[in-house]
Amino acid sequence: MVAKSKQAMLIVDMINDFRHEDGEQLFEQVLPVAKKIRQLKQRANAAGVPVIYVNDNFQQWHDTFQTTIEHVERSSPEGREIVEMLRPKTDDYYVLKPHRSAFYKTPLRVLLDKLDIDELIITGASTDMCILSTANDAQMRKYKLRVPCDTTGAIKDEHRDQALDLMTRVLDADSSSSDKIAFM
Repeated sequence: MVAKSKQAMLIVDMINDFRHEDGEQLFEQVLPVAKKIRQLKQRANAAGVPVIYVNDNFQQWHDTFQTTIEHVERSSPEGREIVEMLRPKTDDYYVLKPHRSAFYKTPLRVLLDKLDIDELIITGASTDMCILSTANDAQMRKYKLRVPCDTTGAIKDEHRDQALDLMTRVLDADSSSSDKIAFM
């Protein structure tokens, strides 16, 4: 008998004010992605699969995840729109990160170990930066990877597609669309 994987869904860097270079382009790309992430998150919640928000701290070393959300809601209509779609629930987890990878100098590995996770479903932005870095670090830590092609966004479609191809080819990630994910 094959053991079932214990899954977790990561939502990477979707809490964002989009007030940075290329932020407007990124927002246009991630708005439809946010809708797909919301649908996938609803399915994960219904199946009891942990959802973990992994977000850049924007070099605000005194902020918490809640103050980051509040700042985004106050400072940006684009960010507020994404927050309203993907607002964390009280039973969701979060990790603030200082740089691209969700594993770099964060307690993510400790949390995943505590939850006994061996499969990660990685969603969010930007596919060619933070998602790719996170997937690379996850693969080195022996996690099974899923990066649904319709739940990640980058400034340009070609950047997203190149990163997804690389993750599929090199990291053995499944990049099938989110409707193909069966939560266990």
